[in-house]
Amino acid sequence: MRGLLTLAVAVFPVFGQVTYEQLRDPASRPGDWLTYSGNYASYRHSPLRDITAVNASALEIKWIYQARIMEKFQTTPLVADGVMYITTPPNDVAALDAATGVKIWEYRRRIPSKVQTCCGQVNRGLAILGDRLFMATVDAHAVALDRKTGRVLWDVEMADFQLGYSATHAPLVIKDKVLMGVAGGEYGIRGFLDAYDVASGKRAWRFYTVAGPGEAGSESWQGDSWKTGGAPIWITGSYDPELNLTYWGTGNPGPDWNGDVRQGDNLYSASVVALDSDTGRLKWHFQFTPHDVHDWDATQIMMLVDQQVGGRARKTLVTANRNGFYYVLDRATGEFLHASPFVKQTWAKEIDGKTGRPARLPGTLPSAQGTRVYPQVAGGTNWMSPAYNPGTGLFYVAVREGSSLYYQGEALYKPGARYQGGFFNNERVMEDWYGAVRALDPATGALRWEHRLFQPPWAGVLSTAGGVVFAGTEDGYFKALDAMSGREVWHLNLGGRVIASPMSFAVKGVQRVAIAAGSSLFVLGLRSASEPR
Repeated sequence: MRGLLTLAVAVFPVFGQVTYEQLRDPASRPGDWLTYSGNYASYRHSPLRDITAVNASALEIKWIYQARIMEKFQTTPLVADGVMYITTPPNDVAALDAATGVKIWEYRRRIPSKVQTCCGQVNRGLAILGDRLFMATVDAHAVALDRKTGRVLWDVEMADFQLGYSATHAPLVIKDKVLMGVAGGEYGIRGFLDAYDVASGKRAWRFYTVAGPGEAGSESWQGDSWKTGGAPIWITGSYDPELNLTYWGTGNPGPDWNGDVRQGDNLYSASVVALDSDTGRLKWHFQFTPHDVHDWDATQIMMLVDQQVGGRARKTLVTANRNGFYYVLDRATGEFLHASPFVKQTWAKEIDGKTGRPARLPGTLPSAQGTRVYPQVAGGTNWMSPAYNPGTGLFYVAVREGSSLYYQGEALYKPGARYQGGFFNNERVMEDWYGAVRALDPATGALRWEHRLFQPPWAGVLSTAGGVVFAGTEDGYFKALDAMSGREVWHLNLGGRVIASPMSFAVKGVQRVAIAAGSSLFVLGLRSASEPR
């Protein structure tokens, strides 16, 4: 067993079963948080309403869990039956009493010494079903743990980490399968998404996010460039049970900034793929940035919203993309419906109104001298979660304004080494950088309000039925905003960078909010006199 388990015997929670039906209908367990994004549609919205824009000023810290880490803390906790489950980097898991933060058990995984990752040995969370937890690891394994004890139930290698493969996102459970993919787009991997049987760990299917010979889309790769094509999976997908389709965003093609060695659109990089969840077969795809040469990819949450578009009821997929545009697609067919910029962008003349294909402006490709382009290399937004409130009808997203200098360089592939074909520079062009939380009309992308931040954020947002949007900042602040206006109603400095996405749960029927900041997890609630009785 590649791990170490410790138990704290003082706490004896009662563990129930988490069923697929409950994952489909999280409203049946409103005090729990059972998936990375809160529900299959990826709303990151809590139905709890104790905390409001009126009483949020009474928020205080209820408990803190201090992790023994030096890496970035990006976890989103799960909560079920009064127990909170978190990951700490690189791949440790802790079960905590959700009321007090007291540790029930801890699983610590031994990681090989030479694991390569582009952006730190991090992990964003777990998936849950029945009596099991599921985790993807930085050494590219899929792991199942007993949620009562932390004992390893199965451990399956997804790919060879020595070739640059890793995994950092929270898995997604659908029916009797757990889905997870590989990262490593900066190392010349060939990306894929896997489905594993939850009971045995046996692989049920694999979908390659880089089209190979004989597969649809293979013509979009020059020569053998598909072999090192990248297109990793960075963030958790979404699922529509009625359509039985699961939606996953894919990362940049490899190498990042030199497209000369991979001529073509490079499918299915920088795309969303809609897959049959039972078989992994591709139903449709949409590529946001064909032949991406700015490392913008599409590693953003794909949110599923039923709404009116153009006077017609639609089952839509909406996403704010790293390339600076907000998109609306029909999630049943993949039909392009709308795109509009949500941050400053200088690379596309327009988005074709019928196909959604961008018309690239001349002089915006990376160059030996450096080319200044908006948005910045980290994008108009990145992996951190947006939120949607069905009550307000607004889409909330943390945005990053600014530009980068993009340089093209030599692209030589060596197994297990960086394969980027260039570099970028931010320091020379940061004079107009800033961040914001923005509320957009989900059908049109039109701006409804903005709350400005001093720096571009790396934290996601949370919406609640109490009319509050929670957000974090680079300088350590955790904020509560009025969901209708963006007005700040409360803030607290937690003493460390907030580079995670918040969530909410209930303890004994009373709402709590959790967020990782610095090397600690903070759980907050209203002062006792302010709590509903």
